Amino acid sequence: MGWLDGEVALLTGGGSGLGRCIVDRFLAEGARVAVLEIDPAKATALAAHVDERVVVIEGDATSLADNERAVAATLAEFGRLDTFIGNAGLWDFNTPLEALPGETLPAAFDQIFGLNVKGYLLGARAALPALRESKGSMIFTVSNAGFWPGGGGPLYTASKHAVVGLIKQLAYELCPDVRVNGVAPGAMPTDLRGPRALGLQDTSFGAMPVEEMTERFSPLEIRIMPSDYTGHYVLLASRSNARTATGSVHNCDGGVGVSGRRAMEAAMASLRA
Repeated sequence: MGWLDGEVALLTGGGSGLGRCIVDRFLAEGARVAVLEIDPAKATALAAHVDERVVVIEGDATSLADNERAVAATLAEFGRLDTFIGNAGLWDFNTPLEALPGETLPAAFDQIFGLNVKGYLLGARAALPALRESKGSMIFTVSNAGFWPGGGGPLYTASKHAVVGLIKQLAYELCPDVRVNGVAPGAMPTDLRGPRALGLQDTSFGAMPVEEMTERFSPLEIRIMPSDYTGHYVLLASRSNARTATGSVHNCDGGVGVSGRRAMEAAMASLRA
């Protein structure tokens, strides 16, 4: 018996990193999963390594039509939708305001907010009718940057603070039919990329020594992997274990908020060097 037996989830950005680990964990807990993935190679690789409990839809989370297509494919394949997980995102690689070129700042803003905030909102809108019918839930990936400075530059940090506001507003609007919550992970080795406007579209967060950084600077003194965060998504998706949870964000960043902030900033500076 798993915590999600018989449940169906739709996830954006499930082709690698945290998203892929969420897929694997939800399958282990008894769920069936649909994935909206923009990268053709990742979509193909995921489809090749899963069974009939997973359907992969290639598309863009910033497109309402692609989100609606993903919901339709989920319903056609599995007959229901219980949880929508907004997870696809972009990072700004801690680019400070003074280093943001004025001529590309508007485009960088649009690209980061377009995926990190608008993408979640569009997915939520597309999934809402099915979730109302199933009395289901939404879960959005936040970040330690949704609570603390230093987890990104102003673009990323502002976008993740916006996601916290989105969670609270949607929880307010959609009760009692749909629960809305968030998970705020910290650093992990993952293929998180940056915006094209800053020339960071081919730069991967996972290329940096992230495991060593988390072990050295987390108060928990452990190497944190994407799979370490997946239990929070399972909990919030579970009807029997999170029945009273809505409007909440599980801050599970490894203790970033209680660690030495200056030490973390020094670590990030060394990674950029």
